[in-house]
Amino acid sequence: MIEPTLAHQTSRRNWFKQLQNLGVLALGVWFSPLTVFAKKEDAAKAIQEITGGKLVQDGKVNLVIPPLVENGNLVVLKVSVDSPMTANDYVKVIHVIAEGNPLPNIFTAYLSPRSGSATITTRVRLADSQTVWAIAQMNNGSFYRGSAETLVTLSACTELV
Repeated sequence: MIEPTLAHQTSRRNWFKQLQNLGVLALGVWFSPLTVFAKKEDAAKAIQEITGGKLVQDGKVNLVIPPLVENGNLVVLKVSVDSPMTANDYVKVIHVIAEGNPLPNIFTAYLSPRSGSATITTRVRLADSQTVWAIAQMNNGSFYRGSAETLVTLSACTELV
């Protein structure tokens, strides 16, 4: 059996040390706020993909979210769309987009005239203080939007377990 020399031990030790430094650097880049949080451009891109570039009109959509949230893990959100919900005039889809979340499209709800009303109440996670958008697609293909801003004091979506 060949005994490792001091030169072999040193180079192996240095190699492991460099590997460890590289791992710490990779984790630092992975969990950097620049890569964890979404940008407004990401939210705009998500809205563009949803609408296919069609005009999104203001109005009809009412988004209610608390203006100040202590904890971003459970934020109550209510979306309602002014629609008669008849066979000829109804809300087909509601998308909720959060500008500051790692994945901006929080959820999508599909409706039909049998839904009765275009109102959804749920809880969502918010990563940071931000503007939240609700985009409603009507059965005729038109889009409407509403928004609300909230201040989150304790972020969600970025916790390390």
